[in-house]
Amino acid sequence: MKVIFHLNEEKKTNEVLANIRNLRKDMEDVEIELLVNGMAVRDFVQDSNYEGRVKTMMDDSIPIKVCSNSLKGLHIDEEELLEGVDIVPAGVSELVKKQQEGWAYIKP
Repeated sequence: MKVIFHLNEEKKTNEVLANIRNLRKDMEDVEIELLVNGMAVRDFVQDSNYEGRVKTMMDDSIPIKVCSNSLKGLHIDEEELLEGVDIVPAGVSELVKKQQEGWAYIKP
């Protein structure tokens, strides 16, 4: 099973990270990815409150992808992102591709 979580609201970051942790605990074999766009990308820059939790997720082979369009719109340089976070050209396109590939979509 493959699951993509969608995060675009800063106020939901804590909830989404907890959902991902809980899913991983309950279903160890599930493939998980987190797609971040909109204002939520600000939580994935260096020195954010979520830096430790994000590193733990990536150490657990959970990729985090952020939207290039959102970075541009918020004037955030790629170098400001947490180490290991990947950039995709458009978050919505990433979501469409994943769903076409059969990934389950979760947006808390």
